[in-house]
Order: sequence, then C-alpha cells, then structure tokens
Amino acid sequence: MADTSASGAAGSEAGKAPVAQRIDPAREKLSPAQLRFMRQVELSQWQKTLPQRRGRNILTGLSIGALVLAIYGYTFYSVSQERFLDDLEDQAKAARVKAAGTNSP
Repeated sequence: MADTSASGAAGSEAGKAPVAQRIDPAREKLSPAQLRFMRQVELSQWQKTLPQRRGRNILTGLSIGALVLAIYGYTFYSVSQERFLDDLEDQAKAARVKAAGTNSP
C-alpha cells in the first residue's frame, strides 16, 4: 500500500522512490504539458504490451475458430449418420403399396 503520511515523504528522501498516485484528469487541474506527458506514457505502455496482446488475440481467435469448425463438422457428421428419415421413407413406401393394393381390386 502507498504510504501517504509525512513519514512516508521523509522515507522517500532516504533513497526510496515516491509511489505514483492515480490522477483523475477530470477532477484535477492539469496543464496541457502534463496531459500530453500522461498520453505519451500511456501510449508507450500500450506499445510495449502490444506484441504480447496481439499474440494472445491471434491464439484466442484461432481457438474459437477451431471450436466453431469442430462443432460444425460434428453436426454434419452426426446428421449424416442418422437414418430415421430412411425409416420414415420405407414406412411411407409400404403404406403407398398397401393403399395401392387395396384400391386396385
């Protein structure tokens, strides 16, 4: 935790670096130079983590794509294995033959 007491300030003079505090630019009155510096620091931090984030995003996209293709493929495979429509067609054919046989004589 950050030490905000007076003893903490004295401790920073003894060789310790002061702890950065979060600043809300909307509430604090900052000069344009300070705002520009904040944007530069944020941009440099963003650029530093960009390759790692890009790699993770690519890996996540490929994983989701592979999952979607696997589900799609499994669906086609399982539907092609189902024979219930063939059974219904056989029953319908038998019913047509039976109906044609009773109507003929």
